[in-house]
Amino acid sequence: MPPFEAFRDAQAYYATLAHEATHWTRHATRLDRDFGRKRFGDDGYAREELVAELGAAFLCADLGLWLEDRADHAAYIGHWLSVLKEDKRAVFAAAAHAQRAADYLGRYSRPVEAAA
Repeated sequence: MPPFEAFRDAQAYYATLAHEATHWTRHATRLDRDFGRKRFGDDGYAREELVAELGAAFLCADLGLWLEDRADHAAYIGHWLSVLKEDKRAVFAAAAHAQRAADYLGRYSRPVEAAA
């Protein structure tokens, strides 16, 4: 993450952090999410970005934050559309992965006795 000062406001920082934290959950020692990503811009990349953006939306909703349009959203949407045209159920799969990520991350925000 860039330093806090690099963002327009706290809202933008935490929305970006939610997106990046959702990516963090894909590691094999966490949720082990792999879409076969080989390079920037391929279908696996687009699927992971869709999960991260939906995960950020879920997390921001839970935290009472809002997502704002970002300049890179147009490029992401182009990638998502190619995946969604190819696989009509991709958005449902992405939403399920995003919810698992949000639930996983949510465990870190609850007191230990409440998480048990």
